[in-house]
This record gives sequence, C-alpha cells and structure tokens, in this order.
Amino acid sequence: MIRTALPLALVLACAACSKPPQPHDPPAPQARVATPWDSMEAQKKKAQDVQKTVDDQAKAIEAQTQ
Repeated sequence: MIRTALPLALVLACAACSKPPQPHDPPAPQARVATPWDSMEAQKKKAQDVQKTVDDQAKAIEAQTQ
C-alpha cells in the first residue's frame, strides 16, 4: 500500500502544481435565428419610417404656405 501511495501522491502533487490548460478559442458567434415577431418588428419599423416621411412632408407644405 505504501509502495503505491507514494508514487500516487507524487503524481497528484505534480498535477496540482502544473499550469492549467490554455483556454480554447472563443466560440464563434452563432447565426441569428429568426423569431416569430421579426416580421412584426419589420412592419413597425416601416410604419415608423412612413410616418416620419409624412411628418416631414407636412412640415414642408406648412412652411410653403406660410
């Protein structure tokens, strides 16, 4: 028992004092997964852009009439 305990203790001590393994490369970013509400968000963004255009045109017309 002592004969196997000493080499085992030596191996464990060496393993504990050795350098930790180098970290792996960071994982690559995954492709974006489409969600059910993506189309609704796109429609909302388009509606906001249209509203902004209408507001800008209304301001331009108002400025011309004054």
